[in-house]
Amino acid sequence: MTTPTLLIVDDEKPTREGLRAALEDKFDVYVAEDAATAWQLLEKEDFTVLLTDLRMAGEDGLRLIQRAKSLPKPPVCILMTAYGSEDVAVQAMKEGADDYISKGKLQIDELELRIQRALKRQTLEVENTQLHQRLDQKFGLAQIIGESPAMKEVFETLHAVAPTKATVLITGESGTGKELVAKAVHQNSPRARGPMVTTNCAALPATLLESELFGAERGAYTGAHERRIGRIEQAQGGSLFLDEIGELDPATQVKLLRFLGERTYERLGSNKTLTADVRLITATNKDLPALVKAGRFREDLYYRLAVVPIHLPPLRERVVDIPALATAFLKEFAADNGKPVKGFSTDAMDLLLRYHWPGNVRELRAAVEHAVVLCRGEQVTPRDLPPAVRTPQADYTEQQTREQLAGGKLTMKDAERQLLIHALQETDGNRSLAAKKLGISRRTLHRRLHEFSLEGF
Repeated sequence: MTTPTLLIVDDEKPTREGLRAALEDKFDVYVAEDAATAWQLLEKEDFTVLLTDLRMAGEDGLRLIQRAKSLPKPPVCILMTAYGSEDVAVQAMKEGADDYISKGKLQIDELELRIQRALKRQTLEVENTQLHQRLDQKFGLAQIIGESPAMKEVFETLHAVAPTKATVLITGESGTGKELVAKAVHQNSPRARGPMVTTNCAALPATLLESELFGAERGAYTGAHERRIGRIEQAQGGSLFLDEIGELDPATQVKLLRFLGERTYERLGSNKTLTADVRLITATNKDLPALVKAGRFREDLYYRLAVVPIHLPPLRERVVDIPALATAFLKEFAADNGKPVKGFSTDAMDLLLRYHWPGNVRELRAAVEHAVVLCRGEQVTPRDLPPAVRTPQADYTEQQTREQLAGGKLTMKDAERQLLIHALQETDGNRSLAAKKLGISRRTLHRRLHEFSLEGF
């Protein structure tokens, strides 16, 4: 393990040399007689700890700490002073000091203990920051890819709702990425440091789901040999994500409605009322309004859940997003498998764009992983793709693009991009024929391809 480096700054030689002698068995010690000399050392080397006097000729210790904390790798900063007071301590903390000690009460054992505690706090803070950076990378908005109008609307809603306390209902077909959006809502909220607890309502029978959510006391039902802490209690201070909320049985719907209204609940087998500070995020691939109409889902619960609805469109309605999604998955799986795959051939991308993707983004991800694993070169070719993708059952034509435009699912810009892709696909990349098919000049076609970053198509 590397020995921590310590910089002692004091204008009194006996003090700094005494501290050096007392601490050099635990630290690699440097000394400086003033802030100017200390700053020269701080600029040259990354110190673990800065121990500085307050009152010195020239720049004082508070200013030195402030400058030290602006460094790329700031040290733990501890201020020493013979002029100790509560005001000085408060000011020291405002300037970034990690601790404060009076020279009049200075004991080496106590000083070592304070340094070690400050170092431990700094290590925990760094680890916590790194953890949240990893979580941001894994669950942040950057993982939700899309430039289509529908996805831009999703992003706008996410940015607006994530910082709030509002209940969110995420709808969409299986495989559209509902859980990823739920994680993004949590991770971009003030509750990000709290837990996110997930329960699939379709995975458990009604008899177990109630105890899974609300918990149960020992003996509440056959087989309950000990107290069970429910998912709501586990999610205290964080978010509870209920997937497949449309599968909730009537009795549990009533209990969940009460929880949403009062934020209180009881464990099974208990009369004690508990309170939980939990944000609820739900998702379903079912048509909840239709279930309400059919009497299978409570209307009052639906309105409680759908305070802010987020609808994820199926992949077939956002064809323009396929190249970006496929490229992101390709980079991920190429790195995971140590493969030199760098992209898709024109024919392979053509097949990805033409396929109807009943399994949506989840199916696309699996198809790209399949292709990367089987790819023999630097480009995925049609033979690397799954059989279902190589023989698509649906062909997205100009007519479908025009229908999407008329239905408000595409902007003019997105529709133009898709029509360019269709024309190039149908003419096997022949730009003269594609321009003729579109009724534009070849020069105009080249300009449009450049505008949409399709030069390599």
